Amino acid sequence: MSTTTVTPLTAADAETLVHAARRAADAAGVPVSITVLDAGGHLLAFRRDERAVLISGETSTAKARTALQLNAPTADLVDLVKPDGPFHSLPTALNTPLLFIAGGVPIHRDGQLVGALGLGGGAPEQDDAFARTALQAL
Repeated sequence: MSTTTVTPLTAADAETLVHAARRAADAAGVPVSITVLDAGGHLLAFRRDERAVLISGETSTAKARTALQLNAPTADLVDLVKPDGPFHSLPTALNTPLLFIAGGVPIHRDGQLVGALGLGGGAPEQDDAFARTALQAL
């Protein structure tokens, strides 16, 4: 039996993601909040552009948490919580809220889930694009 050890997401990785996401959002002129969580759901990094709407801090964190908990980009989950979707009751079933709006992405290393990144403040498609762009920096 072989065991593969995967390097966890580090604070340096989190800063790389924050800077890459911020560059992408700044280039588009969109003020955002950025949240990076480790595999246990603990906060590794958070940045809110001073021009971003205040709620974007909460939405970026909820999107990251959702992507982490379900190991899927939140953009891929939107239809699952519609009234006829299989996860319809999931957003209100838990003590910790999940958010099924594009902008959260899981972070994988060597095929293993090591954390998640969430962005809030732009249109959902923008937040998703900024998050996916930032992943390429790792």
